[in-house]
Amino acid sequence: MKNINHEKEHKPASGYLMLFVILFLLALSIVGIVITKNPWFALGILFSLFLCIGFFFVYPNGSRVLTLFGEYKGTVKQHGFYWVNPFYVRKNISLRARNFDSERLKVNDKLGNPINISVILVWRVKNTYKAAFEVDIYENFVRVQTDAAVRKLAGMYAYDNFDDDESEITLRSGMEEINENMEKEVSERLEIAGIEVLEARIGYLAYASEIASAMLRRQQATAIVAARMKIVEGAVWMVEEAINQLSKRNVIELDEDKKAAMVSNLMTVLCADKDASPVINTGTLNH
Repeated sequence: MKNINHEKEHKPASGYLMLFVILFLLALSIVGIVITKNPWFALGILFSLFLCIGFFFVYPNGSRVLTLFGEYKGTVKQHGFYWVNPFYVRKNISLRARNFDSERLKVNDKLGNPINISVILVWRVKNTYKAAFEVDIYENFVRVQTDAAVRKLAGMYAYDNFDDDESEITLRSGMEEINENMEKEVSERLEIAGIEVLEARIGYLAYASEIASAMLRRQQATAIVAARMKIVEGAVWMVEEAINQLSKRNVIELDEDKKAAMVSNLMTVLCADKDASPVINTGTLNH
């Protein structure tokens, strides 16, 4: 037997034409019974009713996979009203784009930290043969394989990077690249089912509840340290500029001790958490 492992298009008979033929056969059988009183014309009525089983509709962005006694005959994708052999089994498969919002999975990232993550997937059936015969229930296959891809991808990256000097991509900072890798991974997994992935992106990402508070404090501490570094860097520049301008304009002559005292006072004022209280010196700089 010829092994068919790809989709092929089937062109069925027009439903309107066959409806006219069946109605004509039905009317002819009824007239035959009335005129001849021959009961054999009742077979024509039964046969006409049997032929009506072959009618079916295909809606826009829909399809019908046709099989005859277990043999794949083709797929009807063009929308319309059709008729086929009444013995054909017609399986309806939608070609519309669908959304899948996965459940929030609890997985470990690259560093072993437990995180909660979910993915939003936009997909549609591209190959009806694979969707109908290569997997059991393709909707369940999409769900299971998407969850598996999320678990795999989450374990390849750290949730966050607290070291600014490192350029390693993380789930939180490299969202665009992570989404591209996610789409590629899910597409490869769903290819066997004839599924086309239109978009895949992370829908939810957070630390698990048991470490969320500790990680929040760590993030806050990292932010405070970074802010302090910026403040100190700016303060050093301002002090340096102040000393240079005073010396350049000959406003006042400062020896090393006076410079040290001035630097200490300015750094204290510029780097303090609270507003400094000014003290007016009416004497010399030495007092």
